[in-house]
Amino acid sequence: MDYKDILRNEEVKAFLKKGNENLGILGYTDHSEKHCAIVAKRAGMILTKLGYSNHEIELAEIAGALHDIGNVINRKNHGEYGAILANFILEKLEFPLEDRVILMSAIGNHDEATGEAVDAVSAALILADKTDVRRNRVRNKDKASFDKHDRVNYAVTSAAVKVNAQKHLITLNLQIDEEICTMYEYFEIFLGRMMMCRKAAELLGTRFKLTANGSKVL
Repeated sequence: MDYKDILRNEEVKAFLKKGNENLGILGYTDHSEKHCAIVAKRAGMILTKLGYSNHEIELAEIAGALHDIGNVINRKNHGEYGAILANFILEKLEFPLEDRVILMSAIGNHDEATGEAVDAVSAALILADKTDVRRNRVRNKDKASFDKHDRVNYAVTSAAVKVNAQKHLITLNLQIDEEICTMYEYFEIFLGRMMMCRKAAELLGTRFKLTANGSKVL
């Protein structure tokens, strides 16, 4: 069973749909099934490029697919709630205990408010999740009423994650429209997430680099 099968699971779809609706009411950016699919694929790509086993790659992808289901309960501590919900789902799907433990740990540690990378799967999840910055995650269509989170995400016109195994380097390359959002605003919102990415990259034996508009900023 791969991450695409997980995203087709009725419970997972229902949890993600309701959680994303809740966050929309609260003014958050998109945390839908699409976001989880992007995170799953990216987490797998990171471990693939770094030469990890197929099993670890599959676990990272599944963690990405499930990481935001806890939003159905509450945004606060959604990582921890998501880990518990994921265990119930995965147990019914007859996942081995050792895999469920790894997935619970990754999901429970992916939020910068309470978590930190503890193994390769959790590190890949963090890097994949925190680098999903893009214009179409903004739900608010009225630019005049954008808050700073909306402006920061909407200002990102291009974002690409590159992994260079030979140089032990993971890079997030951003193109930011500074007429919409200043660099100061970007770092005010995302510095904590980028520092979390740095620690996650270090656990994978790599360095994390952020470039914005062609210039290295982290």
